[in-house]
Amino acid sequence: MSAEILPIATPRQTRKAMWRLLAQRPGRLALTILVLLAASCCGLAAPAILGVMVNIAASGGDVMSLLWLAIGLLVAGGLGALLGVLGQNLLARICEEALAGLREEVFAAAVRKPLNQLEKAGIGDVVARVSGDVEAVSEAISGVLPAFTSAAFTIGVTLLGLGVIDWRFAVAVLIAAPLQVFTLRWFLQRTAPIYRTVRITEANRTEQIIETVHGSPSILALGLGSRHAHLVAAASRENIGHALRGVGYLTRFYNRLNLAELIGLSAVLVVGFWLHSEGAVTIGAATAAALYFYRLFDPIGLVLGQFDELQKAAAGLGRMFGLTMSEQSSAAPSTASTTPAGPESGIVLENVTFAYPGQRPALCGVSLIVRSGERVAIVGTSGAGKTTLAKVIMGLEHPHSGTAWVGGLDSAAADPAELHDRIAMVSQEVHVFSGTLAEDLRLAKPDASAHELSHALQAVGADWVVALDDGLETYVGAGGHQLTTEQAQQLALARLMLKDPPIAVLDEATAEAGTGSATMLDQAAEAALAGRTSVVIAHRLPQAASADTVVVMEQGRIVESGSHQELLLDGGRYAHLWEAWNSSLSRS
Repeated sequence: MSAEILPIATPRQTRKAMWRLLAQRPGRLALTILVLLAASCCGLAAPAILGVMVNIAASGGDVMSLLWLAIGLLVAGGLGALLGVLGQNLLARICEEALAGLREEVFAAAVRKPLNQLEKAGIGDVVARVSGDVEAVSEAISGVLPAFTSAAFTIGVTLLGLGVIDWRFAVAVLIAAPLQVFTLRWFLQRTAPIYRTVRITEANRTEQIIETVHGSPSILALGLGSRHAHLVAAASRENIGHALRGVGYLTRFYNRLNLAELIGLSAVLVVGFWLHSEGAVTIGAATAAALYFYRLFDPIGLVLGQFDELQKAAAGLGRMFGLTMSEQSSAAPSTASTTPAGPESGIVLENVTFAYPGQRPALCGVSLIVRSGERVAIVGTSGAGKTTLAKVIMGLEHPHSGTAWVGGLDSAAADPAELHDRIAMVSQEVHVFSGTLAEDLRLAKPDASAHELSHALQAVGADWVVALDDGLETYVGAGGHQLTTEQAQQLALARLMLKDPPIAVLDEATAEAGTGSATMLDQAAEAALAGRTSVVIAHRLPQAASADTVVVMEQGRIVESGSHQELLLDGGRYAHLWEAWNSSLSRS
């Protein structure tokens, strides 16, 4: 199955969202605009002063007048440069602060996405949005946007200055505008899709690299190194190929801009010669007009040329805003029924059906009631639908039909934060986060005291903590003290106790335990589940024997349900599984 990328905002949505983000700081934004306008006005003084100096020199005027004008020229240039730097720094700071907030929103939106959607998109798409896309936007904000904005103000003020000298100079300058506008439209139409594709192919390359690194033990063991190196290289070549197409268009873009500058300057010089010969303007005014247009070369080139970088940033912003906007739309009131069913600590499944794309149904009309404080064990062979059932209860997968009520909430329609206040899951695959052991535990309860952390670890039998040199301050995870599989499971169960939800799901949470550790982890699970409504996806049948109710699943259906003793007396599927389990133990 090919990856289904996460939502991307349209260019219009991106512009509106970016303006809303900047408008959150109206006072500082207004001050920045005033500073940039003042800087542009100071820059406008230079050609005007030079024009006056030409007139004085041509008429044999006073040398002291030229000296004072030269001083004024230096002051205007220095003040303009100072205000320009200040304005650009103010704008960069506003944008960087907005970007920092946006990055946090994007990351928060990503981790709140349904698990199945993240799995379909691939980790590379998520990583690219909070790293590569942010980097592209950050580069534009720090190096491009301030200069772009300052140049745009300079162009506007300079055109106004040309109109003040004589409106025909402004008309002459505008002769080059059609070619510039046409060139820009030509460039944007061809490169906008390319830059969007570059961002997507970069995410695909990231995904391939991450998969190769994570799967390196298996890749080396199977001798597949060269094949995966080829896959990474192919993804990189695809990304580079699209980027080079953009570079080709950029080169042709600049060539056409140079032609427009030649046409514009020629028009200004011709108009200046004509107006001076007619006596309409002085030679100093014609000189000032030519200098004004010459002064526009850099800002016009920067404004038009930096559209390239701004497009890359816009592509990144579109991917970032797409994630936050999709979350806002998904958070809109649901039309589905949200009338609570069952108590806040119970589970009610009503005729739930679910199928993964292109596969047979994993759940077929499953109905189940888990009463408050009851423990239900789900057993069955691999592929029976046990883990899918756990995901539906957790709200990680949404039923295609039927309803899953968890703690009185519809798991498909409820706010994820509210749902996960009532339910938590410990799965077979436990991740140990990098940081101190205390920090890892406090992910479940940020304000937990050291005494609460120690009590939770003690309750799950994690006596090994006292042997650590730094105790709770021992660094664990990548680059730190490596926990065994059993210790990692105890850590996860301690987190569950600290979070203290009324409902808990254990999805084969002790399946990886060896024979010697099974009893220890079963006791830890008992302590973590005490007093909670719980669903246990049982890998080992002794876990089911201690449950209030045992549910047997086959091919996505519930085929048996009852207590351990009742099902043994019935002599059905569960009784056969129990007999086979005990036979395997006796043989071993």
